[in-house]
Amino acid sequence: MARTGSDPSSGKSGPLTKAIGQVIERPGFVTRFSLTARILIVNILPLAFLSGGLFYLDTYRTQLIDERFKLARIEAQITAEALAGATRSRQEALLVQIGQEQRMRMRMFDAEGALWADSFALAEPAFELNDITNDTWEQELARWLDRTVDTIVRAPAVTDYVEPEGQTADAWPELKQAREEGLSQVRLYDWVDGTPVITAAAPVGLNGATLLTVRNAVDITESVRAARTALITAVLLVLGASAALSLYLARTIVSPLQLLAGSTQRVRLGREREVEVPRLPERKDEIGQLARSVSDMTLALRQRIDAVDSFAADVAHEIKNPLASLRSAIESLPKVKDKETREKLEQIATHDVRRIDRLVSEISDASRIDAEMSRATLEVIDMADLIRAIIGSRENRAENHDHRIELSTRGFKANVLGVGARLERVVENLFDNAVSFSPADAPIEVMVDNDGACVTVTVCDSGPGIPEDSREKVFHRFHSVRPEDEDFGNHSGLGLAIARAIAQAHDGSLVAEARPDGAQGACLRFQLPAAE
Repeated sequence: MARTGSDPSSGKSGPLTKAIGQVIERPGFVTRFSLTARILIVNILPLAFLSGGLFYLDTYRTQLIDERFKLARIEAQITAEALAGATRSRQEALLVQIGQEQRMRMRMFDAEGALWADSFALAEPAFELNDITNDTWEQELARWLDRTVDTIVRAPAVTDYVEPEGQTADAWPELKQAREEGLSQVRLYDWVDGTPVITAAAPVGLNGATLLTVRNAVDITESVRAARTALITAVLLVLGASAALSLYLARTIVSPLQLLAGSTQRVRLGREREVEVPRLPERKDEIGQLARSVSDMTLALRQRIDAVDSFAADVAHEIKNPLASLRSAIESLPKVKDKETREKLEQIATHDVRRIDRLVSEISDASRIDAEMSRATLEVIDMADLIRAIIGSRENRAENHDHRIELSTRGFKANVLGVGARLERVVENLFDNAVSFSPADAPIEVMVDNDGACVTVTVCDSGPGIPEDSREKVFHRFHSVRPEDEDFGNHSGLGLAIARAIAQAHDGSLVAEARPDGAQGACLRFQLPAAE
């Protein structure tokens, strides 16, 4: 039978490494697999390279055969020299002795190429070639593995060992070459059981006689197979352990991720309003952090959606009232002939149109705050200078309604990082609120303080004040408790809500308090982080 890999110096294993490399480098190859599969691949791939050592055992086998080639050549030459000067009986004794000791078959041919002596005919054979018909399944599997490895590494074919029918020197190519060249020759054959057969031919003396030695190097095959078995066993054990650990690792990662994915999917579909995204408090690793972040994000989104829904309902309610009034006035106009009554209806219609326009403007402004702040470029602003400019501008426009705004400052320079137009809107809304509730000629006190960490703007009026249980409600959208003498509809109820939204967008706060001096009135405290 022909077996690949006869050249002792050849041994290739490049195709395996190249194939694995091409698979790994293929674009999108890894990302097509699930996370569990990828963990298994990453952990098992190094073992696959380790198992490639099975193919490198062919190189080990080649090295052993190289050593046996050298040994066979030396043995043949030394034996030929010993036989050259001996008598026939001594030669036969030497053939038997050396053959038994070295487990070789030794044959000597005369000058005409005829078989002169055979150690196997002179005494008991030193070895027997294996009859594969009696082999066990383990031996058959071993031979199959040998052939598979030789095929993969593309080892050159080796000539099958077959005893020539004619027992002459010319029947052996190595003997014929040794006779012609007068030099020793070594050749490798392959027995049917996959074991190597090494022959060596050497000239004996100067009269043309030659010596042929034949050795079945079973130990080489047994050594390679033993190493291969040990390597396979080790690889399988490590592979099993690696696969088990990889699956455990994958389960600890994939299971909570699947749980999170299922929860977020139900949240997205909105099928379960109160879906609880697991927080995995027992997990202190990145998966736990992710779970808690997703849970917090879901809660924030839920609150945002609730706020949007509530805002939409409030908008519809607030716009519906002036629309109803406007509709009633317009429908009544054609039916009314009295000039004075018609003028009143026209005034009502005009007032309602302005109220709707004010509502739409305020609603649009409130909805744009977050988007605008996310894109805005912050600048250093001195709140004291900003408030002075606003006070002067309001006096020029007569918007203070004879109220005196008194500004006082203390602490460091009141610098903050913010968007000037938005901070101006906060201060304007606070002044509008104070002017609305303060009695005539009562001053509005404004204090700007900087303690090094925060800049605080406090606007205090002398009005009726805000009950403690209503101090948070005044910042709700469309919450409007106005003075009795103020015309209905002049305010949207969004002023303080917009002011707080702007404050929070600047990492600040806006709260309602009682006056610190105990007097009647309310104080609105606007606080921002101080800028360096």
